Amino acid sequence: MRAARAGDAAAYRRFLLGVAPYLRALARRSCQRAGLPREEAEDVVQDVLLAIHLKRHSWDAARPIGPWLAAITRNRLIDGFRRRGARPPEVSLALVAETLAAGEGEAADARHDVGRLLAQLAPRQRQVVEAVSIEGRSAGEAAARLRMSEGAVRVTLHRALKLLAALHRKETA
Repeated sequence: MRAARAGDAAAYRRFLLGVAPYLRALARRSCQRAGLPREEAEDVVQDVLLAIHLKRHSWDAARPIGPWLAAITRNRLIDGFRRRGARPPEVSLALVAETLAAGEGEAADARHDVGRLLAQLAPRQRQVVEAVSIEGRSAGEAAARLRMSEGAVRVTLHRALKLLAALHRKETA
């Protein structure tokens, strides 16, 4: 994340691909404890990844990233549970630490899953998701690069993430 904030798009992509499996495992366990379907976790993960992207400037690089990720995850879980009328579970830092210590096999699986899911998007949607969510560009930067309006980038990103979540739910069902 430090390299990503310094402008290294490849590092940001690696960070997101690396952290996604851990966020997914954390969200699945939290949904399971709350009695919610497993597929709800993917919506939470997408919300968390988007929040990380939008709030990455707020992370204090002098501090560990784990607690920052845990706070974002906890807040997004609570928001999701509130929308569904469910009682939010507690997300402890110990659980996050345990999840972050998981094996690399899950990360490799996640990279494969991400690539396969992205391939199912329309070309423009894939370009927007790659520019914003993977390369770490702002909506304005993506808009200029893709010759779109900033609003169109935001709408396309939202629809693409929603479609990706639906595709993932369909595959895991």
